[in-house]
Amino acid sequence: MGAVLARQEEREREIGAQAEAARERIAELTALLDGFDTAAEEIRITRKTLLELPDPPPPVPTAAKLPDRPAYQQIMPVYAAADAPLRARAVCEAMDLEIAPSNIDNVRLKLKRLAERGILAETEQGLFTLPRPWPHRRAATSLPSPTERPNRASPQVPPSENGA
Repeated sequence: MGAVLARQEEREREIGAQAEAARERIAELTALLDGFDTAAEEIRITRKTLLELPDPPPPVPTAAKLPDRPAYQQIMPVYAAADAPLRARAVCEAMDLEIAPSNIDNVRLKLKRLAERGILAETEQGLFTLPRPWPHRRAATSLPSPTERPNRASPQVPPSENGA
């Protein structure tokens, strides 16, 4: 019976060591679980804080500067009053310019320059419109009155003074 008691005592020590190792492993896993719980709670708090913040305002695009030349100042009211994209010829007609190839070409060059600056948009080859929304639209909403418009016989944009 002494051998059985010795074997039982040895087995008791082994089980005790295994129990102690299991307790240590449980303590490690509990600490790890506590860390995960803390991280999850911090993420919940951060999410709640972010959701409570007001939305940032949309970025304000910088307005392109309209050239100071009179021809450009006369073109913009035409587009402000237009309901659809316009070609250079239609702009010449709206500005009461003589419908001559030189005037149409000069206006087309100016429209291209305005499109390069982002003031106008070229929706397809030779067809121009205001990009939406256009910040200066309110400032240039009226066309010149018939008394302010030049006579068709004296075009506003002669080929030699293209205002470029």
